[in-house]
Amino acid sequence: MAKTYNWGIIGPGRIAHKFAQDLALIPNARLHAVASRSLERAQAFAEQYGAKNSYDNYAEIVDCPDLDVVYVASPHTGHCEHSLLCLEKGIPVLCEKPFALNSREVQKMVHSARNHQVFLMEAIWTRFLPATIKMLEIIKDGLIGEILSVKADFGFKANFDPQSRLFNPALGGGALLDIGIYPCFLANLLLGTPTDIKAMAHLGQTGVDEETGILLYYPGNRMAHLHASLLATTKSEAFIYGEKGTIHLHTRWHEATSLSLIQDGARPQDYYFDFESNGYRFEAEEVMHCLAEGKTESELLPLDFSIQLIKLLGDIREEIGLKYPMD
Repeated sequence: MAKTYNWGIIGPGRIAHKFAQDLALIPNARLHAVASRSLERAQAFAEQYGAKNSYDNYAEIVDCPDLDVVYVASPHTGHCEHSLLCLEKGIPVLCEKPFALNSREVQKMVHSARNHQVFLMEAIWTRFLPATIKMLEIIKDGLIGEILSVKADFGFKANFDPQSRLFNPALGGGALLDIGIYPCFLANLLLGTPTDIKAMAHLGQTGVDEETGILLYYPGNRMAHLHASLLATTKSEAFIYGEKGTIHLHTRWHEATSLSLIQDGARPQDYYFDFESNGYRFEAEEVMHCLAEGKTESELLPLDFSIQLIKLLGDIREEIGLKYPMD
């Protein structure tokens, strides 16, 4: 019989609700503990999803009996601190993206995980979706030939609130870290580390980027054209252009349920992926698979990938002049 994994959640916000809903769909997973800065909020979340334990202190959840793994879903600014709390207690961690605010924090997290030999993974759920798996399969099979360029955008019109997670620099706000990370993830996944970075951004009244355009250049004359916006709802599509064809990840591509393979001179082939979840169950299942195998990181999303990704985000931040008080 497969082991049932007891999950904890740090930070019961909007994404945590979706994650908890997906945990309920996994036969050998259950929500066991919740930690918030508000006991009332933690208790309400725990009651809603059937968790036995609730805490009003993030540090206390790591002492919860029978806790197997923790999902860190606090604001960006808490990712490093809260992950370290768990790792230093030997508790595996799935930490929301961005992994942390900067390379320095990510290096701390990775060092702790490797030093304590505890599992750690960034929660880039897009990596584990069926559409992403199919896209990589098509590329591996050579159906579009060598990749020439990647184009991806993600934008939505956000209600301006200077104190909100999206616009407050003290919370690591801005388009780049919240949604621009998705196009950057795709470029990093498919093309690796760029040799040159060009980026421009509109920095709003709070000082964070409300819209950012990115151009990345790679060996072999390959390029990535990326865009993120909090000012307008964009098509949120992705295209992978190859020597022999194109892969089109349909809107919204970071949670795609369909894609098209468009080979030169042939009719498009459409692929559809139906799943009864918010899409977060796949990353949770990957974590549990790794834990069952005794692994300390995922081969599909290794820690070195996250190190490369946060460096890319940091380089883009420097290019557009985005600074946070914590810097």
